[in-house]
Amino acid sequence: MSIWVPKRFWKEATVEREAQGFGVRLDGRGVKTPAKTALILPSRALAEAVAAEWDAQEEKIDPTTMPVTRAANAALDKVRAQFDEVAGLIAAYGETDLLCYRADAPQELADRQAEAWDPLLDWAEAALGEGRLADALAELQALPESGRAAMADWTETAQARLDAVAAAEALAASLNVN
Repeated sequence: MSIWVPKRFWKEATVEREAQGFGVRLDGRGVKTPAKTALILPSRALAEAVAAEWDAQEEKIDPTTMPVTRAANAALDKVRAQFDEVAGLIAAYGETDLLCYRADAPQELADRQAEAWDPLLDWAEAALGEGRLADALAELQALPESGRAAMADWTETAQARLDAVAAAEALAASLNVN
């Protein structure tokens, strides 16, 4: 039994200005998403990238070679329908990731990030470098809940190491007493 694979049926993919943005057309016919939403994109550049992916298809359509199209489909079919929920998820992720990924511009934002986070990061790096794991663990309690949740695995491992060091020190102390 053979698997059905969609085949190329068009000669040319083009971009046309639409009332709501820029549409991709295959031989003049508008492209639709898997959920049958018109593929109307907010910028000509994005629509041209999608059209280029369609033009690049050979005899058989291979969606794995169309990342821009897949992202546009997901945005229109899934994100638009639950925009507030997706925006909330992205914002929650940002609470845990702003230490690692900083803005380069505008300079005012980059300066504010450096002012707010560099002292904490410098302190944590020094504490860990000097073996003050307990101090680093205590400092994590200052993070918002989402930040603590993101660090939970590391915190658990660090606490286990701290407990093991304490047990080893207690054992060493008891051996020295006798």
